[in-house]
Amino acid sequence: MDENETTVRLRLDIAYDGTDFSGWATQPTRRTVQGELESALAKVLRLPSASVTCAGRTDAGVHARGQVAQVDVPVATWESEGERVLRRLAGVLPRDVRVNAVRVAPPGFDARFSPLFRRYVYRVSDAPYGVEPLRRRDVLWHRHPVDVDRMNEAAALLVGEHDFAAFCKKREGATTIRELLRLEWVREEQYLIAGTIQADAFCHNMVRALVGTLLAVGDGRRGVEWPGRVLGAAVRDSSVHVVGPQGLSLEEVRYPADEELAGRASLTRRVRELPCKGHAG
Repeated sequence: MDENETTVRLRLDIAYDGTDFSGWATQPTRRTVQGELESALAKVLRLPSASVTCAGRTDAGVHARGQVAQVDVPVATWESEGERVLRRLAGVLPRDVRVNAVRVAPPGFDARFSPLFRRYVYRVSDAPYGVEPLRRRDVLWHRHPVDVDRMNEAAALLVGEHDFAAFCKKREGATTIRELLRLEWVREEQYLIAGTIQADAFCHNMVRALVGTLLAVGDGRRGVEWPGRVLGAAVRDSSVHVVGPQGLSLEEVRYPADEELAGRASLTRRVRELPCKGHAG
């Protein structure tokens, strides 16, 4: 794309089954969500290349129903191809990734830096017979029954702004301070529980480490107060188990009103521009 060409920013709403992807971010020789999307967009828009930026980079095996991304394309290209892009993408993309909506983004929109929060859900089966076959790709099997009330009691100690170093894979130059807005569990079916984890942003492995910690409380291996003690230590704890990725799904990325997008992006960059910004799993 000619750097002098006038461009328009598009917002993409995306869903994918992460089972067969090596995560979101493009990697040489590996199949990734970003790689598939960029290849498909370049093809349907007849561009030499397309560069896609997402709201939250997911790890290998993690799913999404509410991923959001952006791509900048020439105005002339959008004007000539825009109405056909969604249907063309449906015909080009593999079946495990879908673009559900494409539209011109409001002024100031930044998929990565404008969000108010990201909301994930992690689903676990504690059925004695394992996971139902039709849910095997998006539910984790936990071999022991869990007490949701105990998990919620422990989770309440973790909500708020803290240093989550004990639950994060440390990255050079990146802070581990995050504001956890919501962490709660419900039993959706007799043997199926779901945990909602919502924060302004996440560090690498943070969500799955939190889930592993609370499952240890739920099945009685640890006391209700244990996650709070681990948090307070503010150092990576080897006793924290990081659960598998298959139960995790990015459900929602929430943005402020259009007139507040640019301000939110500026604030996020100034306060905490990090390599792991928005990264979970």
